[in-house]
Amino acid sequence: MQGKKILIGITGSIAAYKIIELVRMLVKAGAEVKVIMTPSARDFVSPLVLSTLSKNKVQSDLFAEDTWSNHVMLGRWADVFVIAPLSCNTLAKMATGNCDNFLLAVYLSATCPVIAAPAMDEDMWKHPATRKNVETILAHGVKVLNVANGELASGLTGEGRMAEPAQIFAALAKSFRKNSFQGKKVLITSGPTYEAIDPVRFIGNHSSGKMGMALAEAFYLHGADVVVISGPSNITPAFDDIQVLHVTSAQEMYNTVHAHFNETDIAVLAAAVADYKPATVADQKIKKSEVLFNLELTRTKDILASLGEIKNQEQLLVGFALETNNAFQNAVAKLENKNADLIVLNSTQDTGAGFGIDTNKVTIFDRDGNQYPSAVKSKKEIAEFIVEIVHNKYCAKPDL
Repeated sequence: MQGKKILIGITGSIAAYKIIELVRMLVKAGAEVKVIMTPSARDFVSPLVLSTLSKNKVQSDLFAEDTWSNHVMLGRWADVFVIAPLSCNTLAKMATGNCDNFLLAVYLSATCPVIAAPAMDEDMWKHPATRKNVETILAHGVKVLNVANGELASGLTGEGRMAEPAQIFAALAKSFRKNSFQGKKVLITSGPTYEAIDPVRFIGNHSSGKMGMALAEAFYLHGADVVVISGPSNITPAFDDIQVLHVTSAQEMYNTVHAHFNETDIAVLAAAVADYKPATVADQKIKKSEVLFNLELTRTKDILASLGEIKNQEQLLVGFALETNNAFQNAVAKLENKNADLIVLNSTQDTGAGFGIDTNKVTIFDRDGNQYPSAVKSKKEIAEFIVEIVHNKYCAKPDL
């Protein structure tokens, strides 16, 4: 979103208040945002709030002296024009080419892609005239986001709710997908693994899956086909096109990774996989009895090393190393011993790095002895940093 020019058109709907959050998200992501409104939209959300958040004047009057020619300029300025919420009334006008307000004048003169997020009551949404109008603007090239099923302004429950700001943001981000990894299949492991002790207890770790999912989204936005193999985590990708396969244990992750690796161009193993698991798993819950309880552990299969043994020259293998001491030495040893192409080092000694938080700090090592350190950044920014290094290494491979 950095540097992208986003024009938001708000129409008369109770869902207009949600656009405040969308503007905030876009500005935080580095986009330049301008907002226009229909006259009725001003009854549902404050232009002052929107202008303050967007840092641009909100425009709505077609005949105001300072906006008369802007309907042409704005439609050419924007990289994308999102109309949200799209009311039933404005939808009908868009379908027929009506031009009785500033927003419609911008729409009819826009040269950029247009995305619309409808919002209306269920009966209105399902009316044959509305269905025809949706088909018409789709034929005109407008991307129409799906409505949600839920509580409506009428008090009824059904279809017609506007897509949430996060969903609209994702649709906008998707419209800017790059092609640097187009046609490439990327496999990412993410999250922790849980190794059962008995039916109710397990050995696990504090991995949240945030880093792995940030990587999945970053590779996807660079054009890759992405498959995520995720251990237990409540983190989900923003894009439905990212395939997520859920596993629990290290053995399940090993099996699933190997089932997909042959058709993978790039594998990034960001999961915090358990190194050990209980040698035996009790059939019933282990009751508290003795003061001391001994648990025998056995090694799990090493996924990174196993892939390093079978990868071909056209595949790129990236591992992660979370270290508490001797971080650089251990990371370089892991790179060599497991035949990886890159190792991404996390050190728990670094402030702002580690499990469960939204920031990270990494150093990437390659097989040529190069090091690529990052500053403390958000995990989304770290994911972009890793993707850039991977792209440089992958595209430099002589067989590609």
